[in-house]
Amino acid sequence: MPVLFYVYEDAGTSRYTDHDQLFKELLHTFFAEFLELFFPEVHKYIDFSAIRPLSEEVFTDLLGGESRRADIVIEAKLKGEETILIIHVEPQSYYQTNFHERMYLYFSLLYNKYRKPILPIAVFTYDKNYNEKNEFTMSFPFFHVLSFQFLTLTLRKLRWRDFIHSNNLVAAALLCKMGFTEAERVEVKKEFLRMLVRMQLDPARQRLIYGFFERYLKLTDEEEKVLMQEVNKLDPELASKIMELPISYEEKGKEIGKEIGKEIGRNEEKRKIAQNMIKEGFPLNIIAKITELPVEEIKLIMEKGND
Repeated sequence: MPVLFYVYEDAGTSRYTDHDQLFKELLHTFFAEFLELFFPEVHKYIDFSAIRPLSEEVFTDLLGGESRRADIVIEAKLKGEETILIIHVEPQSYYQTNFHERMYLYFSLLYNKYRKPILPIAVFTYDKNYNEKNEFTMSFPFFHVLSFQFLTLTLRKLRWRDFIHSNNLVAAALLCKMGFTEAERVEVKKEFLRMLVRMQLDPARQRLIYGFFERYLKLTDEEEKVLMQEVNKLDPELASKIMELPISYEEKGKEIGKEIGKEIGRNEEKRKIAQNMIKEGFPLNIIAKITELPVEEIKLIMEKGND
């Protein structure tokens, strides 16, 4: 698997969220799979054995006064050629009217630094559909100065059902960001679990893919119950394998464990209050009312105090 270098924008910007970072982690780990799935024409030309990470560069936007960093910037070679190019991938989690201009700014700064051909790719990850521009132009009535274009991928505009038979890890992870209705949430997760079973991933990859999916499509308790009913309707062997997925309900188990821990803590606090009230001579019925502990338990606390 190629090792890529990725950097991110200044987190001080008010509209920045951790969503971009999650996508960078995913694309960083499965970059070849990402290109193969969404940009197959690019993938077939890239020699992934020759990928080289570029050093981190912080670019200053002289007009906006902000320091910015390109998200994923790698150097690659074309298969069978000596041509070196730079691939710049920019995940974008919120709508920005001048995003096409920012892509041109990154392109210009990267080209000024490395003087090599650059392939820019924008990945729009937000939940609403916008008509994003994929071109930045500059012209006058008397002369056309430039037309800068970049490849785009808008996940919300993709039909999730078109990807459920894929064996691509990125397809499974990004199923949660594709176009589906509220009524399809349970079905999307069911198909995602089927994909995980079919892919037979090692625990590390399975955990990464599942964690990403859960971050963006987390079912409610009621939806989880419906999901289990749907899973039980599947072929018994498949249903059994889904239930055996080690990470399927790991997070839910952690939540239950936390709640149990909180409850234990609350009960311990109640016992301490009861002990203090006993020392102060409060009547049994008052202690029970204040602490909400069973009378029998309060009596046991009294007996231990007398030992």
